[in-house]
Parts: sequence; structure tokens; C-alpha cells
Amino acid sequence: MAFLTTDKLVIVGAGGAIGSNMVQSVLMLGLTPNICLYDIYEPGVHGVYDEMCHCAFPGANLSYTVDPAEAFTGAKYIISSGGAPRKEGMTREDLLKGNCQIAADFGENIKKYCPDVKHVVVIFNPADVTALTALIHSGLKPNQLTSLAALDSTRLQQQLAQEFKVQQDKVTDAFTYGGHGEQMAVFASKAKIDGKPLSEMELSEERWAEIKHMTIQGGSNIIKLRGRSSFQSPALQAVKMIEGAMGGAPFTWPAGCYVNCDKCGFKNVMMAMPTTIDKDGVHFTAPEGTPEEMAALKASYEHLQKMREEIISLGIIPAVEEWGKYNPNL
Repeated sequence: MAFLTTDKLVIVGAGGAIGSNMVQSVLMLGLTPNICLYDIYEPGVHGVYDEMCHCAFPGANLSYTVDPAEAFTGAKYIISSGGAPRKEGMTREDLLKGNCQIAADFGENIKKYCPDVKHVVVIFNPADVTALTALIHSGLKPNQLTSLAALDSTRLQQQLAQEFKVQQDKVTDAFTYGGHGEQMAVFASKAKIDGKPLSEMELSEERWAEIKHMTIQGGSNIIKLRGRSSFQSPALQAVKMIEGAMGGAPFTWPAGCYVNCDKCGFKNVMMAMPTTIDKDGVHFTAPEGTPEEMAALKASYEHLQKMREEIISLGIIPAVEEWGKYNPNL
């Protein structure tokens, strides 16, 4: 079997549903044979390793470990789904602090064991700040680390496709930017439905509001329908992101990236932007939209600033003016 590269890829959180799906997707797409499955829970990651071996992918060179030194040493690409889920009795602050501390440790492992890594994708929530935390602690350049943001846009695409009864990929130029969840900014003024501008379709303001609501609640709806959070879609989108970084087909859905841009008016945050991920890393451009869309993006940015200040107050990352001491690339 021909592979895109033979570089080592580490899947962090490989014992979970997202992680195990990522391993399988990487092998099915032929990205690299050299995959290290890393998790702190040995039975889980051991089980995923065994099952992937039972798939008998030709040329696969799999390993698994619970030792970060073994996992990260020599890694050229990393995808991390290694956050903790919110448990009963946990506050939002508990989850934020816990997962951002995991992200800080993750970044330190990169700095210590694989400073020559080429690209890192962070997908555990809240991804806007876990990815920022990992970037600060890793010492990487901003174009080397991204976070998953595409699902909000693919959910918008699905809703519009269902509304107008067209194949999903016939919906184009409909994206969400900024933060994730309730704070996302929906950009559809340039959207087309099978080549026809959305503005020319018969869509009432009330129905459009419902479509936006269903897009925002897309992840919650998966939990209601399946009894658990999404795992197949984040796994595939994350793998497609790393495929672009490996030199395969460029990834052109929005990705979370570090933005410190005077022209855009956004400073020192990770946020979803119009992006391309290719072998040279992630590149972003400034979003263009209606005044209403740009106002929604500004509000989303302001929410991300508040989240950033919250993790600063928790002592997980330093004040902005101190970031350069941790990461000279910022």
C-alpha cells in the first residue's frame, strides 16, 4: 500500500472513540503507516491497538504506549483528542481548568520530546482555549498548530442542503467563524445552493433563524439522538486536517488558528477563520461579510478574549505580555 508519508504520527487519546476512529481513518486514507497510539488508560489503548491489528492494514506499523516520552519522541505529526469529558458535579470552570491543564502538559511534552514536529491538531474542548494553551506551552510557530472548527460549517452545510433538497456538497461558501458553540458567527451572505445565491432562494427570516439554531445545536442534537457526543465526524475532519499538513489535498474548511492581526482587528486568540492547511502549515485570510455577520464575528472574538482572560486568571497561561518568555514565536 502506498502512503503519503512515512513520518511518525501520534494519536493522543487513542483509546477513546474519536481516537480509535482517527487511527482507522489514517490507515484507510493511506496517510502514514507509522502511527503511535497514546493514552493514559492502558486497557483502552491496548484494545484499540489490537483491533487495528485485526483489521490487517497492509504495511501498517502500529505501536501503543502510556508513556509520553515514548509516544512523542520522533513525532512529526500529532492529533490530540486527549481531553477529559465533563462529569457529574463538575462546574464549567472545573472542565475549563482541567482540560487547559491537560493542554499545557501536552504542549510541554511537545517542547520536551518533539520540538521538530511539523504540525499539531488539537480537537478536545473547549478547543479555542485548549489549542491556545498548547501553542503557548509548546514553543511552536503559530502556523504549526490548529484546532478543529470545521464541524460547525459542515453542520450549516447539511442544514441548507436538507432545506433545499440538494446534495450536501452542492451547498458552497456557507461557513462559521470565530468561536465554537453559541458564540459562532454564521456567514452565509455569499452562500450558493447548487450554484444559485442563497439570497435568491425563498427563505424566510424565521426559517433562517431556525437553520442557524439547528447549526449551533448540531453537536447537542447528536447527543440526543445517539446518547453520546460526536466521534466519527471530528475524527475524520481532524485526519483531513493532518492530511493537508502532510502534503496531501489541502484542507480548506475553517480551522482554528492563532490570530494576531491588526488588519483583522483580532489579537492573541485562537479562532476559526477562512483557512487553508497545506505542507507549509495553516494560512488564514480575513473574513468578509455583511455588517451583521461582521458584528457577530466581533462578538464571538470578544467572547474568546474573555475565555483567554479566564485561563490567565486560573494560572494556566501567563498574561499576554509574558507569552514570549514561554514561546518566542508569539
